[in-house]
Amino acid sequence: MAKIQMTTPIVEMDGDEMTRVIWKMIKDILIEPYVELKSEYYDLGLVHRNETNDQVTFDSAEATKKYGVAVKCATITPNAARMTEYDLKEMWKSPNGTIRAILDGTVFRTPILVKGIVPYIPTWTKPITIARHAYGDVYKNVEMQVPAGGKAELVYTDKDGNETRETIHEFKNSGIIQGLHNRDESIESFARACFNYALDLKEDIWFATKDTISKKYDHRFKDIFQEIFDKEYKEKFDKAGIEYFYTLIDDAVARVIRSNGGYIWACKNYDGDVMSDMVATAYGSLAMMTSVLVSPDGIYEYEAAHGTVQRHYYKHLKGEETSTNSVATLFAWSGALRKRGELDNLPELVNYADCLEKATIQTIEDGVMTGDLYAMSQLENKRKVNTEDFLKAIDERLKAML
Repeated sequence: MAKIQMTTPIVEMDGDEMTRVIWKMIKDILIEPYVELKSEYYDLGLVHRNETNDQVTFDSAEATKKYGVAVKCATITPNAARMTEYDLKEMWKSPNGTIRAILDGTVFRTPILVKGIVPYIPTWTKPITIARHAYGDVYKNVEMQVPAGGKAELVYTDKDGNETRETIHEFKNSGIIQGLHNRDESIESFARACFNYALDLKEDIWFATKDTISKKYDHRFKDIFQEIFDKEYKEKFDKAGIEYFYTLIDDAVARVIRSNGGYIWACKNYDGDVMSDMVATAYGSLAMMTSVLVSPDGIYEYEAAHGTVQRHYYKHLKGEETSTNSVATLFAWSGALRKRGELDNLPELVNYADCLEKATIQTIEDGVMTGDLYAMSQLENKRKVNTEDFLKAIDERLKAML
């Protein structure tokens, strides 16, 4: 069959370690035989980020603003050990944090459900979507290690030079301080994105912070959500038969555990980071989670929600066989190609993306799966295959569908 033609490129952000290996396999086996892939390529592997002083990360985000759709591989956010391992010039910040700060918007993460894998919380019969604010807080923090015998203050200087001060702490001994911020317009975009997504899915939406402790910072989130809901969305929600409610984050966790799923749980940036991993793991695997950043001006960045699978990568470097789950990375590609097809009015590309996802789920439900899923699947006839053979099994079903 003739390859499907694209009219506009997607932005392709390559990554690190085992996910980088899988990235190439997916392209070679499942994409390029069927699609005349047009992409603007950026190497966000840690080696190249270090070579470019992380400029490549900023360039990839600006390209995403230009073309409107991006697909991103998992990347390393370096710690002290990575500084030595990769001989880094400095401890570069999270590429995801940098890109999200430039694009703004909200990250929506939803588990991929398949037959045979029962969630660790058996009442979860429907997916829970985590809506994660994608700007600010700890991901744009400023922090210091401070010596003993000093005073830390929070200082705001207005446009006329007037200062407002609050004492953070007087340090008798040494310690640490951290400054966080967010912007009203970003929180407003977050709220609208969540409410619009809830209306699209016709699902209830919950929002949770810790406003009883953070009486100004977290309370600002709560107030903005409520104001926008009351003014712009209450009637629409009533008409759709869905609900919005606010609760404390600890109460939300208790409610979530007792629930059946089937709703959207909106979280601040760090809460969403942690809770999306918790939800993904409880449904089965971190590699079974879709993730898309949606910006207020209609820009989409699709990614895998998990890390770079370091342990498998070291096995791969030794020439040992791995059985690494590629589903989340596959769904990042299918999501980006589907959105590109929708925006460019290319039904063949949309159909290809749909078939790729169906073929992936069918492969697992036919009993062919990677090691993480094999350990959890309750299917009677199942077999564990290696990383590449799993993709080839998907390709067999994809060929038949197309």
